[in-house]
Amino acid sequence: MDAAAGQAPLYTDIAEAPAGGIAQWRICADGVRVRVALWPREGARGTVLLFPGRTEYIEKYGPAAGELAARGYAMACIDWRGQGLADRPLADRARGHVARFTDYQRDVAALLAAAREAGLPEPFHLIAHSMGGCIGLRALHEGLPVASAVFSAPMWGIHLPAALRPLAWAMAAGARMARQGHLYAPGTGPLTYVLAVPAPGNVLTSDPAMYGFMQRQLRAHPCLALGGPTLHWLSEALRETRALAARMPPALPCLCVIGSNERVVDTGRIRAIMARWPGGRLEVIPGAEHEVMMEVPATRRRFHDSAAALFGRQG
Repeated sequence: MDAAAGQAPLYTDIAEAPAGGIAQWRICADGVRVRVALWPREGARGTVLLFPGRTEYIEKYGPAAGELAARGYAMACIDWRGQGLADRPLADRARGHVARFTDYQRDVAALLAAAREAGLPEPFHLIAHSMGGCIGLRALHEGLPVASAVFSAPMWGIHLPAALRPLAWAMAAGARMARQGHLYAPGTGPLTYVLAVPAPGNVLTSDPAMYGFMQRQLRAHPCLALGGPTLHWLSEALRETRALAARMPPALPCLCVIGSNERVVDTGRIRAIMARWPGGRLEVIPGAEHEVMMEVPATRRRFHDSAAALFGRQG
């Protein structure tokens, strides 16, 4: 049973979020402690459940809470297990790890319970970014009670050159069999991406100001940082994305937004899924990188305006 476990920290000094946000610990059905944050809004038209991506944390979406509040919506966000201030399963806190990808659904249940207990108004809507998009698609298949969904560069596949895909599968499977799944995936390590890579040439955003915002957050609160994924995480991600791609998308109003310069997730897989989504729409933003919600101001406005327009059509 997902249950509250007291007040949790919310780093308002770095969040650039509306006043009135609260954070709390939630204990998931398997005993893992996650952190959720809620931003109520007087007279809200509904509530957005915001699913962050891998390495992310609640405070990164403080500006999104403000954008959504300005458009009439409350917001609820989460630190997934293994990142942010949630419980991390390995002694090395920098390793991005999960036992099974479906375990994230326990975190979804905790976030939903928190939103309902706080009286955040329905209808609920989903915004899900990157890994959160993978978790979100699974949640929709399992009956997440939302009226519509917006995906930002969803991780429905991982960007890999075609020649390397069989190697990635083999390496991930071999690590699992050899009990070496706790090791970092090749090319990654303990230092989180935004502190390891300078703004010029990064794959997340073309906006130096937003990249600096992310860097300042992690320098101020290093406890929020996460390094590379483990080989076991990679194996789980490959299995989950393949399983989701084999299913027919749900008949739910949906918008998916990607940047034309996407270099993190598999855009071919995104296009294939959205081509089968009943009534779904794919929007490609010229010049944008992976994190559309952290892009230049015009792109951020475009994203939130499009999301609010979809939500508003659902009542």
